[in-house]
Amino acid sequence: MPTPLAYNAFVMNTASHIQHGQWRHPEARQGDFNDVELWIGLAKTLEEGLFDAMFFADVVGVYGPSGGGYEVFAKEGLQIPSNDPSVLISALAVNTKHLGFAFTSNVQQEHPFNFARKVSTLDHISRGRVAWNIVTGLQENGARNFGTDGLVDHDKRYDWAEEYVDVAYKLWEGSWDEGALLKDKENGVFSDASRIHKINHVGEYYRVEGPHLPSPSPQRTPVLYQAGASPRGRQFAAEHAEAVFLRAPSPKIAREGIEDTRRRAIQAGRRAEDIKFFQGFAFIIGRTAEEALAKAEEFDAYASADGYLAHANIGTRPDGSVYPPETPLSELETNSSIGLLDWIRRGITDREPTVADISDSLLRNGRIVGTPAQIADQLEIWQDEGGIDGINVMNWRLPDSYTEFNELLLPELQRRGLAKTEYVQGSLRTKMFGADRLNERHPATRYRGAFAEAVVEA
Repeated sequence: MPTPLAYNAFVMNTASHIQHGQWRHPEARQGDFNDVELWIGLAKTLEEGLFDAMFFADVVGVYGPSGGGYEVFAKEGLQIPSNDPSVLISALAVNTKHLGFAFTSNVQQEHPFNFARKVSTLDHISRGRVAWNIVTGLQENGARNFGTDGLVDHDKRYDWAEEYVDVAYKLWEGSWDEGALLKDKENGVFSDASRIHKINHVGEYYRVEGPHLPSPSPQRTPVLYQAGASPRGRQFAAEHAEAVFLRAPSPKIAREGIEDTRRRAIQAGRRAEDIKFFQGFAFIIGRTAEEALAKAEEFDAYASADGYLAHANIGTRPDGSVYPPETPLSELETNSSIGLLDWIRRGITDREPTVADISDSLLRNGRIVGTPAQIADQLEIWQDEGGIDGINVMNWRLPDSYTEFNELLLPELQRRGLAKTEYVQGSLRTKMFGADRLNERHPATRYRGAFAEAVVEA
């Protein structure tokens, strides 16, 4: 019997996240993303389906080149408008009991002192069900929105992230000792000041005195997600991440990336099992194979080629306008997603590939079409041959993609042992790793008691 996979619902607080054009369908609700009741209802649906977490993507700018237009993004509803998922999580947490909430936050968009305080607050509100997806940024406009001239060098962004997480670790793990919060009414002592410490961080990017204002939350440090695929990104994940998001094109390539990251983790003093890997899939589920194929045709009918091309940052000109679909790939001017373009060229050998082939490949990337049994067969292959630990379930339409998952696919997954039949009690980290707090192999734990020792030495 296989080990049950973990399942995240991959969503975004916007109208068009991954599957562009689907918001136009009469039954699609993602266009109503400003309505908190949509998200509360979805969170309850996910909890009924025993999902581990609702994983929110996020951006802090529009896609495209610096100074480029954004007409196509506004037209498509492609991540503009969009809202801050960290604010929404408060409402969802008080309407659920088990579901975790992972949200994306760029290290540039918020000072680490305030960010750490926000996360601790959310972890208290949710009773330990918060995760942070650590990103370093990929949008020129997003960087400019926070006062810089543009994105800094790729590897330099990871250096920045190293200091950012270091500050957060000091606040979450080291600023408050265990037992500092007393709430002693008889003696009138709420907290023991001798067990609360300033961190006095001084680095290249930040100077943070402290102490951390919230008391320790159930998890202290949130569950840590990351999605870097470059060598530098894998190294960062190996040292810091507990969950890694993949979009691998095959089980073989997934295993190669997983094994490389786990090898790096062992070299960093961690264990291979300290990190779980989640592959992204979009399911099209039918009671019969014919019904599944008919659904796929309907999804294709609503798909927006312009949306996929704009999102990929490949099929748009420097001014932000979209290339005509018949444009040969050889005429594209881009430094983005070169690997994807090479992959398309290798796959089409009987003619010159065009821009239309890009949108078609993106539409079908990560898509599994079939009956529950056929989809479960594929997931078994990805688990056995790819070595994945979980699935990020991407949606076509809200809330239908997840209600269909619960009704049609979940029973087959449970029957095969590919999905759990009940929740483990406790925090998100307890559900994933068996304990509320980070294990001692994680670099954040070196700050436990570190500032108490500094006080004694002083």
